[in-house]
Amino acid sequence: MDWFVETLRENPSIAIFLTLGIGFLVGKLKYKTFSLGTVTSVLLVGVLVGQLDIPLSGPMKSVFFLLFLFAIGYSVGPEFFRALKGSGLKQVGFAVVMCVVCFLVTWGVALLFHYNVGEALGLFAGAQTISAVIGVGQDAISNMNASAADKTAWTNIIPVCYAVTYIFGTIGSAWILGSLGPLMLGGLRKVRQQTADLEKEMNQSDITSDPAYINALRPVVYRAYRVESDFFSTPKSLSEIEEKIAGLGRRIFVDRVRVKGNIIDDPAGNVVVSKGDEVVLSGRRETVIEDESWIGPEVADAALLEFPVESVDVMVANKKLDGKTVDDLRRMPEMNGVLISKITDSNGTSIPVLAKTELHTGFTIHIQALSQEVKKAAALIGYLDKPTTQTDMVFVGLGIFIGALIGAITIHLGGIPVSLSTSGGALIAGLVFGWLRSKHPTFGRIPASSLWILNNLGLNMFIAVIGIESGPTFIKGIESVGWMLFVAGIIATTVPLILGVWIGDKIFKFPPAINLGCNAGARVTTASLGAIQDSLNSTLPAMGYTITYAIGNTLLILMAVLMGIIM
Repeated sequence: MDWFVETLRENPSIAIFLTLGIGFLVGKLKYKTFSLGTVTSVLLVGVLVGQLDIPLSGPMKSVFFLLFLFAIGYSVGPEFFRALKGSGLKQVGFAVVMCVVCFLVTWGVALLFHYNVGEALGLFAGAQTISAVIGVGQDAISNMNASAADKTAWTNIIPVCYAVTYIFGTIGSAWILGSLGPLMLGGLRKVRQQTADLEKEMNQSDITSDPAYINALRPVVYRAYRVESDFFSTPKSLSEIEEKIAGLGRRIFVDRVRVKGNIIDDPAGNVVVSKGDEVVLSGRRETVIEDESWIGPEVADAALLEFPVESVDVMVANKKLDGKTVDDLRRMPEMNGVLISKITDSNGTSIPVLAKTELHTGFTIHIQALSQEVKKAAALIGYLDKPTTQTDMVFVGLGIFIGALIGAITIHLGGIPVSLSTSGGALIAGLVFGWLRSKHPTFGRIPASSLWILNNLGLNMFIAVIGIESGPTFIKGIESVGWMLFVAGIIATTVPLILGVWIGDKIFKFPPAINLGCNAGARVTTASLGAIQDSLNSTLPAMGYTITYAIGNTLLILMAVLMGIIM
């Protein structure tokens, strides 16, 4: 054991990876719906490892935290700037109000319990479940006019208060928005019905009555049929067949035909089909299998069905599509034969594929079609986002450098030093660079897997170091703040959410599902979004989550700087 402890002290990097490994393992454990989460688990494991009195030095902590903040900004940048104009302004306004409420309530609770600046920042980080405040708060403290002893004490107490208040911050938020929220809005049954009605209204399409239109997860199939029905008593052109399909109200495409023994790929509208010929139809399984009655029997023609079908992601970069609906896109001739299976925003949140769902630059649309049809659709939509493992490190490196450099600039107001701090600068740089990427997708690519590494490893490496550093003083810190900190956290978590649901309903007049989604987004609580969607049996709340998440994630982090100044 002595050799093990001495080895960790001489090689602190080993201790950090031990903390990460065990922390991620503990973070995966669940009891029913309860889980500590990765960040809290890594912090607590770091505290235990830190009892071995392992010295840490160097800039590693700051480096990983800057990577994390840049990744956060990059993820939400397109939504953040898009939200500042057009139809998203109402949700932006709500997110700003909600963030101010979160800030004021936490500040008020901190004053009520006579907390110092470190305790207030830890309470803010945990109760509002915004882990990045730990680092931003520590940066803010480092720039204050205070003694070194005070700075050290304030810095060390932040993770303590975060760990105590984060548990209810997460579980409480999910329960309040998933269970209490619907009750505040008229009861769960009523809210579910209103959500179903809104979903139905948003799915009223001018071009199809396909019952599977609403569900992006329904499988797309390709089936071959031999033409034998009375409809083909006289030969029909492909255009006439498509008119027949349109009259049935289903979104089905003729992708391939065998005419007089010859296979024709991507057939034109003037191709004529007669009895005895074969056609390949594509569409949702539920609708395609209904077509034997008016075409003929299904056939297993291996040669006819062996053709390349692509399933790819395309980023919306065409400005003409910004603000258009899914229905608008599907009307365009370039989308003939193309099926949309999924839509995600710049942060990776799934957006319901409804007829009236609005598209915006930076969104990613997952389409499926024949190779030649994919090329036409991709050229219309914007940029074919082909899978790659390469990250544009020039973009990342210079982005963090520029942002942190600007954030390091300090101005004095009435003798008080004020700055964004390097962490705030990195966040702003991520926002701007992520927005630039959505406008010019040919550069600045960070694959989703790389973004996950920057985000999760960046934050948790930072948290691991924080835990190890604060380990020797962690227990004393809990003793100093007392059990009332948990009560303070409950108040700081609960009051803003209850006010938020009321404000969203009475002042902003949001439909219930959108209201609850907006609250989850403004409070940056993804777990709550899942609880709301499970409670309402609908993905519609995500339409209130994306914009407010981008605004909330940015403002709550920057408000940590303000909290440090006024405390």
